[in-house]
Amino acid sequence: MAAPAIRDGVPTPAACEALGFPRGDGRGDGRRRGGRMMYPAPSMAGPPPPAPPPMPSVQPYAPAAKMAPMQEMAVSGSYRPGPVAGDVNTERYPHAQANPIKQTAQEPVSTFSVDVDTAAYANVRRFLNDGQSPPRDAVRVEELINYFDYGYAKPTDPQVPFKPFVAVTPSPWSSDRQIVHIGLQGYDIPRSQQPPLNLVFLIDTSGSMSDENKLPLARKALNLLVDQLRPQDRVAMVAYAGSAGAVLAPTSGRDKLKMRCALGALESGGSTAGGQGLALAYDLAVQNFDPKAVNRVILMTDGDFNVGVADPAKLTDFVAAKRQTGVYLSVYGLGEGNYNDTLMQALAQNGNGTAGYIDTLNEARKTFRDDFSGSLFPIADDVKIQVEFNPKAVSEYRLIGYETRLLNREDFNNDRVDAGEVGSGTSVTALYEVTPVGARPSSDPLRYGAPLARAPAVTGELAFLKVRYKLPGGATSRLIERPIGPADTYGRVDQAPEATRWALAVAGFGQKLRGDPWISPAFGWKAVTDLAQGARGSDPFGLRAEFVQLTRAAGETRTVNESGN
Repeated sequence: MAAPAIRDGVPTPAACEALGFPRGDGRGDGRRRGGRMMYPAPSMAGPPPPAPPPMPSVQPYAPAAKMAPMQEMAVSGSYRPGPVAGDVNTERYPHAQANPIKQTAQEPVSTFSVDVDTAAYANVRRFLNDGQSPPRDAVRVEELINYFDYGYAKPTDPQVPFKPFVAVTPSPWSSDRQIVHIGLQGYDIPRSQQPPLNLVFLIDTSGSMSDENKLPLARKALNLLVDQLRPQDRVAMVAYAGSAGAVLAPTSGRDKLKMRCALGALESGGSTAGGQGLALAYDLAVQNFDPKAVNRVILMTDGDFNVGVADPAKLTDFVAAKRQTGVYLSVYGLGEGNYNDTLMQALAQNGNGTAGYIDTLNEARKTFRDDFSGSLFPIADDVKIQVEFNPKAVSEYRLIGYETRLLNREDFNNDRVDAGEVGSGTSVTALYEVTPVGARPSSDPLRYGAPLARAPAVTGELAFLKVRYKLPGGATSRLIERPIGPADTYGRVDQAPEATRWALAVAGFGQKLRGDPWISPAFGWKAVTDLAQGARGSDPFGLRAEFVQLTRAAGETRTVNESGN
């Protein structure tokens, strides 16, 4: 018997009405809040139960009766309940000081959780394309670096899903110092071996999402994801505004037209009950949980939660508890003016997922088409990196970026400590700036410090790299390790691999945008541009060419700001 055909096509009003979805212009006139509420969202108060109670089946979407209007006011640049006057920018970003320089003799070990998020890069690009300098806290250097593919050698064994890359080269922005470049290339699961997907699209349809670069862009982005679905994949949809409701029951990837109609029916209006939306989305995912599938909630929002449970601490505690069910959470931010990056980062980090930012349709294509596998199919959980520096070779070091991902030394071996998730085919890149023994250090040596001779004598080694990870769903971590030594060292920047030179250009760009104090004034914006231009290499999608233009825009924007014009 032949398999049922895939049902797809243009979501015309007539086709969607035949599937139970209302006619609408999709422009978000504020009269309907994203969908009918099929059953109440569960409470987030207290610890979640081990298993949710049985829930009634979700019925096909039907137009909701007109709801009583809620107090709301759309204001350019912000959205809050009640009256607001004037243009107000309420964007929020996590504050983190740049990592300090560490003395190797006192603290030789550096430990952090990997981060493959890329939200900061797209958000920084949005600011620069608007002719503005991004806020300092919006620039997370590791997310800028990890936006790019570095062409690292690929591992071939899914049980050992990472292959380390290491290069050591002089620092281009600080004399007498070196950069240790660490790369991890993740295993790329063949398309034919990718497990089924059990997804819940959780879509913010509140009044603050009415702008063209919010809900309309979210619909386009999710339609790109729908393009990639297979018959064995399943998608449900939840929308939330003043309350949360199910828009689409779990639906096979064969019924793409039905998914497109559900997306097209979403309209914006009302306040933002994000906490209720999260609870309902998780319950739908758990109700349809498949141990052989990837079970994930995909949240599309500007992060402006203002009704119900909106306390970031309570939300992150809830998400952290829910990750024990095996359901991951990926968060994608949209828009400007009231974008809550702080909440987005906290939710993604605690939900075993990734955080992205969709500023354009091209970014949506990169995320949900080009990087589809890396966005949805995990190859490793709780991935941690630890580097021990040899005090006989390195007097001091600093980790560039990862300020919000630092771990204690003892956390590395503790499998109960949460860390980052890595997706199929994804790479992770980290840079350390180190001061070799004999070069001028940044601070005076201790008068009463332990003599250097007490350090273990390991000939030629600069440092030792360890990577700890769990296979998806696993409870026990595994270890990859290798020394870093002379064979990894290059005498000049221009002799270093292309991947290293490109990573240096992006790291220099990010640190200059942040105003970090470790960058020499002699390393100007032209130096950043020249370094990037010389390392563009193969650029099939034009991402590196775009970055070169951003370095020029950053230099021009900073010059204008500093001149006071």
